[in-house]
This record gives sequence, structure tokens and C-alpha cells, in this order.
Amino acid sequence: MRQGQETAERSGGAEPGLRGSNQSGMRAHNERLVLSLVRREGALAKSDIARMTGLSAQTVSVIMRELERDGLLRRGEPIRGRIGQPSVPMSLAPEGAYFLGLKIGRRSAELVLIDFLGRPVASRRRLYPYPTPDAVVAFTAEILPRLMESLPPEARARVGGLGIAMPFQLWNWVSYVGAPQAEMDAWRTRDIQTELAALTGLPVHVRNDATAACGAELVFGSGGRPKDFLYFYFAYFIGGGLVLNGHLFAGRTGNAAGVGPMPVPGRDGQMRRLLNVASMSVLAEAMERAGEPSAALWEDPERWEVSGPILEEWLEGAAAGLASAILSAAALVEMETVVIDGWMPPAIRADIVRRTHAALHRLDLSGIEPPLIREGTVGAQARALGAAAIPLSQRYLVEAMGAGQES
Repeated sequence: MRQGQETAERSGGAEPGLRGSNQSGMRAHNERLVLSLVRREGALAKSDIARMTGLSAQTVSVIMRELERDGLLRRGEPIRGRIGQPSVPMSLAPEGAYFLGLKIGRRSAELVLIDFLGRPVASRRRLYPYPTPDAVVAFTAEILPRLMESLPPEARARVGGLGIAMPFQLWNWVSYVGAPQAEMDAWRTRDIQTELAALTGLPVHVRNDATAACGAELVFGSGGRPKDFLYFYFAYFIGGGLVLNGHLFAGRTGNAAGVGPMPVPGRDGQMRRLLNVASMSVLAEAMERAGEPSAALWEDPERWEVSGPILEEWLEGAAAGLASAILSAAALVEMETVVIDGWMPPAIRADIVRRTHAALHRLDLSGIEPPLIREGTVGAQARALGAAAIPLSQRYLVEAMGAGQES
């Protein structure tokens, strides 16, 4: 395994990372460059790609023909009315490639199969009281054949890899998840990456779960995509990710922007870790203390069954904690946007964004340019989709998500 890190560099002329080369031996890079542009911008004609990359028209024509022949690009209807030959827009072919994403969470596992556009083709989830290597391997062995059966036989050879999104050092969180230490210690010695590579026969990549969710927003997110953003994902524990200059910044160990341990003031004025005020586990504990069952929180992200007073208190505490964390982060890294997503109903996500904006602007922002705070666009499946985006990025993008750990 190797741990990768992607950093961004600026240069004059074309946008960073989007400059091609007409020299021989650069075909693979140029193909990934074209696919990255079409994914980001939508359907593009050859002339558009030549202008945006600096590649010659001849080079672009060769690349586009090869990608169309390989089934990765699809030809659109010619656009007439301009001087010269009609332009033919080319877009990504959904059936061009498929990828698998496995999310290993503290309360559930999810396996998803996506097409080349990042759309889920099929997925399955399984709840458990806590994650163990045996449970995850058994789940994958059982569910993978069912997902593959959702594809036509001729398309199954186009499945290009498996990404895994999981919390790192699971054995250190025993006291939080209520799991037996001996069972969680199995994660110290089991190489889940190698085991699943042998089981599936596919290249397998591993990334921190919240970082993977951030990658899903970067690769598959809709609307305006900021170049720099801090990302928060609400799950059993709150986690995060960081995008700088259009690249996912994973850091030296792959856990950059792991926002959970950030110190923030609690509602009583005492300093707390962000994960102790803004995680869904905090909400679940409050529900259980009040005699309300919390199991539904992990079953369906579209429907939470929680009383108003308990939800209100959690929302206020979470928003205040996020605001403090955002202020600290903005003092270190200039970022234009903060993106908030999670395993929650969209209405609650929108409420958290609104409350966090208000809480941030109640703080002393002297010397700080406050970032825009907005909702994520991927939603509850961001961790699993982000896992699937890792092998997609490795094969077909200009390293937007970095390398991760690879088997």
C-alpha cells in the first residue's frame, strides 16, 4: 500500500492542471485531461477542447476518436449555424465504465455500483452494532455478485475498480461505539484492502470516509464548484475534507481536515472537541437519555423521528460548533466556500446551513473574510459514492482526488 498526496501548483496561461502537451508519450495524460474537462464542463466540441487545453486540433481529433472508439465518449447532434463545418459536441458515455464503492461506517456498511457519470446503478446497505473485518468481508462477498447481476453480461468487464471509504484506526474508537475491544483490535492486523482485492479481482483503493465524501462533492457535485472549500459531513462522528485549487488535499497520512478533534466552545463555555458537539452520535445519546429510540437515525437518512426540543438543542450546539471550527480554519486557509452535507434529511441539512451562517456572523470576524456556507449536492450516499470515485479518478481524471492507498 502507498499513501498519496496531491498538491496544486499554479502556472501562467491555462488553468492549473488543464494544460495538455502535443509531445509524443503524453497520450494517456491528454486523454485523462479531455475526460476531466468533459466531466466538469459537460458536452464539448473538439474546437472547445483545443482552445481550453492548448492542444493542437489534430491531437484533439485523435484523442476524441480513440475515446469514442473505447466507448468512453458519446457523439451528440451536430450544431449548425456557425461558419465552417458543424461542431459535434461529445459527452461522457454512461456505460463507458463502472466502479464500486464500499463505505465502512461505525453503524452500517454500504456497497454501491456507479456508472461513468457517477450515477448509482445498484446499491445495498447492512446495519450492524459495530464494524468488524469479518462482517465487512462477508457483506461484500454476498452483495457484490448481486450488484454485478444488475449489469448486462457484456458490461461487467467494464467495472474498473473498488474504492473503500472507512474511518482510520477504528480500534481507537471503542469507547465511543460501544464495541468489544478484542473485536475492534482485529482491524490492527487485518489488511482489508488486500483481502477485498483477492475477493473481487479488482484494483482496490482506500481513503478516509469523510475525505472520500468530500471527493464525491468535488467529482460528482452539481452547481458551481468552488476551487477551494472546506467540507463537513455529518455521520456517527462529524468528519471533513479540504479542496485546494480544485484538488482534494488528503495530507501526509490521508486524514487532512479531519475536523472532529478541533477544539470548539460548548454551549456551557467549556472547550469541547467538535465531534462531541456536532456528531449524530451526540443526538442519538440525547434521544436515548430522553427515552426516545435512536435506531431510526441510522436506518433512513430521509426520515428522522426525533422530538422537537431535543433536535433544536442539538442543531443549535452543532451550528455553534461548526461556526467556531470554520472561523479557526478560515484564519489559516483562505477558502471561498464551506460545504455541509451528511446522513440527514435535506430539510435538516438546510437548517444547519442557515444556523451555521448565523452563528458564524455572531462571532468576531475582524481580519477574516467569511466564506460562503452552502449545502452539499451529493447527499447521504456521499461516502460510498466518494469511494467509487477513487478508482474512477485514478484511471480517468487528472488526479483531482489524489492517489490514496492502492493495492
